[in-house]
Amino acid sequence: MARERRNRRRRGSSDSGAQAVPKPPAYIKRKIPYYEILDDESLQIIENNADTILEEIGIVFGEDPESREIFEAAGATIDGETVRFPRGMCREIIQKTAHKEFVQHARNPERNVVIGGDNMVLVPAYGPPFIHNMDEGRRYANIEDFRNFIKLAYMSDNLHHSGGTICEPVDLPVNKRHYDMVYSHIKYSDKPFMGSVTHPLRAQDSIDMAKIVFGDEFVDQNCVLVNLINANSPMTFDATMLGALKVYARNNQACIVTPFIIAGAMSPVKAAGVAAQSLAEGLAGMTLIQLIRPGAPMIYGNFVSSMSMQTGAPTFGSPEAAQMMNIGGALARRLGVPFRSGGSFTASKLPDAQAAYESANTLQATISAGVNFALHTAGWLEGGLAMGYEKFVMDADQAGMARVYAEGVDMSENGQAMDALREVGPGNHFLGCEHTQRNFKTAFYPADLADNNSYEQWVEDGSTDMATRANAKWKKMLADYVAPPLDPEIDEKLIAFMEQKKASFEDSNVS
Repeated sequence: MARERRNRRRRGSSDSGAQAVPKPPAYIKRKIPYYEILDDESLQIIENNADTILEEIGIVFGEDPESREIFEAAGATIDGETVRFPRGMCREIIQKTAHKEFVQHARNPERNVVIGGDNMVLVPAYGPPFIHNMDEGRRYANIEDFRNFIKLAYMSDNLHHSGGTICEPVDLPVNKRHYDMVYSHIKYSDKPFMGSVTHPLRAQDSIDMAKIVFGDEFVDQNCVLVNLINANSPMTFDATMLGALKVYARNNQACIVTPFIIAGAMSPVKAAGVAAQSLAEGLAGMTLIQLIRPGAPMIYGNFVSSMSMQTGAPTFGSPEAAQMMNIGGALARRLGVPFRSGGSFTASKLPDAQAAYESANTLQATISAGVNFALHTAGWLEGGLAMGYEKFVMDADQAGMARVYAEGVDMSENGQAMDALREVGPGNHFLGCEHTQRNFKTAFYPADLADNNSYEQWVEDGSTDMATRANAKWKKMLADYVAPPLDPEIDEKLIAFMEQKKASFEDSNVS
């Protein structure tokens, strides 16, 4: 009898008249207010402190005389490799030409995303040299893993972007692997993607491959690549990152200028001090972009973690990191540029309870802070050292919940549901009313991996935990994957480009 009741609940009511489940949008259009933990006066203090850092302490632009010459011509003072900026100079240059939002074009126009404003783009994790899954444990990543995660991101309606170095394919030569990485993003997905930043020539290769897909003129006038440029905190940019930044800026492609900060080691331990340092570093990098090509798209990035003062290890999901992210979002909006931060961070080595609560804490803070480009939304394990297969699909499920929350409350006539209240009246239930029948498919977010059945049904289904269900999920997704169409002529040109380039120099495992 109990089984029959469960089966009736599972079958649900007739689909007649029910609203069809809408396809999730290409990106999130936020309809809820921002939550800011500091008032205008406090934010102004941090902005003033950032200007003091730029004016008195300065930012080192190491081994890059060209960047220093560009700054000097704009009015900065040069002292060896250190650049000092007159108070307010960076903000004035940025606000004169920078965009509050811009479109990153995908090869499938339906996948285009708008970065900035009230929009959120959720992006896979970036950079892990290892992968982890329940079958093999932890091992070095290879190009097949790289392709697998691109396929998983492509198949997830809750991730809006293919990402960049979704994991590091260490089986390929360091100086040539970027060709296969960029090609894989193009071949196995039609979502937007990121380019290589590990050398200026690799940045140029990424642009040249994008031009094969989109055309030279289109790339010159539109953003088709987003690229991660990290400051070497504290208050330093190195020649590699600057070289890639200049290539992308000159080609009108977006750079995320992100200070990479572990508070207590690479910055002060206090949130206000971290925020001032991060803003100063971000202002310097973004100013260089606008001096190279006014109006080039860019994003202010903020990667901040706290650390264990006992061991020195990075910690994630902490309230202090959430505070720093929140302040960064408010500062970006005051500056008038898109903001990158957040994701689903954890220091856990497994897709376990620690991973769940640290990631959930970070993702909720990401929404509250008003992040526009959330790198590391899916797959992050072990402080970013490992990309988890199970963790990836678990995080993607959480990303769908984030979308529903950020889209806000339906205040339409249907959302107010007064017809249901009138129909049912006091003392009755709403299960069979017309409003429920019409909305039952779309009323609540249908979590892919959560088990909400009775205990008896859970036991009958195998007594699985979420990680086990996630293991089956990613395997089924890869088995069901179908590649998006790619023009054969473009594919041939990409392959010919890579083969010619790879043959022109020797393999190397030195970055």
